[in-house]
Amino acid sequence: MAKDKQYSSATLAREEAAKKAPVTPSASPKMAPIRSTLSEPTRPSTSAALPFGQQNYVLMLAGIGIILAGFFIMSLDKEEFGFGFLGLTLGPIVVMGGFVVEFFAILARPKA
Repeated sequence: MAKDKQYSSATLAREEAAKKAPVTPSASPKMAPIRSTLSEPTRPSTSAALPFGQQNYVLMLAGIGIILAGFFIMSLDKEEFGFGFLGLTLGPIVVMGGFVVEFFAILARPKA
């Protein structure tokens, strides 16, 4: 019974359109010659631009230094479990300041 099943109209429409399309013998398309990348070594670009300017990198290093200083300040606290002023107040404020400097280091436009 499955062989006697009629196709839907959408299928017939596609088949009819395919039958009406003229069949032209196509010549093989000309391919551009492919250059071998193994025989010619590629040279790295000598003028590769860095993503940030010098000012940005200096600010990033300063931000990392401030963050490390904040963690060092937190480690200086002599209270038990670091519950003193240095561990709970001053150290975290310095660390957050370092992250703010990092934020501005990323977003600052390099001078042209």
